[in-house]
Amino acid sequence: MAITATAVKDLREATGAGMMDCKRALVETDGDMAKAIELLQKKNLAAVGKRAGRIAAEGTVGSYIHDGRIGVLLEVNCETDFVGRGDAFQEMVRNICMHIAAVNPQWVDDSEIPEAVLAKQREIFTAQMENSGKPANIIDRIVDGKIAKWKTTVCLLDQPYVRDSDKSIKDYITEIAAVIKENIKVRRFARFELGEGLEKRQDDFAAEVAAQVG
Repeated sequence: MAITATAVKDLREATGAGMMDCKRALVETDGDMAKAIELLQKKNLAAVGKRAGRIAAEGTVGSYIHDGRIGVLLEVNCETDFVGRGDAFQEMVRNICMHIAAVNPQWVDDSEIPEAVLAKQREIFTAQMENSGKPANIIDRIVDGKIAKWKTTVCLLDQPYVRDSDKSIKDYITEIAAVIKENIKVRRFARFELGEGLEKRQDDFAAEVAAQVG
């Protein structure tokens, strides 16, 4: 069937893919928009995987301050300065900064968790199961599951994205990487909360931020 310019334009707006990629996808799917979107998503995600090993040394240091009480600095790397200055990349960085302010992760991913912290958390979960009456091998599996779930609360990339809990921060970054066609790496972040570590009135600033950005 003939592929119209309007159909190509609509598909490009829906996926962010190039014009020729959109046209080819529509040709392959006989003009079926839903199937074309799915096809492009699969191709884009496959391309993201191939780019994962490429050097990402450009990017930006983003920041977000909430009411002068919570501040975040975040370094995210990409492959070129051009993409690093682009609107899509800058918006992603700001959104992740706001997520960090709201959810307060401790590490970028589980590779940063100190062995002593991981061992202590496993010890806690194992102690919780002591009186369960379950065999040791079953307890080990349950503890493994608890550890995996715990990582989704403390590791930025594994956390559910505060603006869309159906996807993780890693999923969100992958979606943006598929659009900008470059490798993206979250390198490091720092989160500051006013009076942190000092005795003060207990206000749940993080919950307030989450309510505003959710």
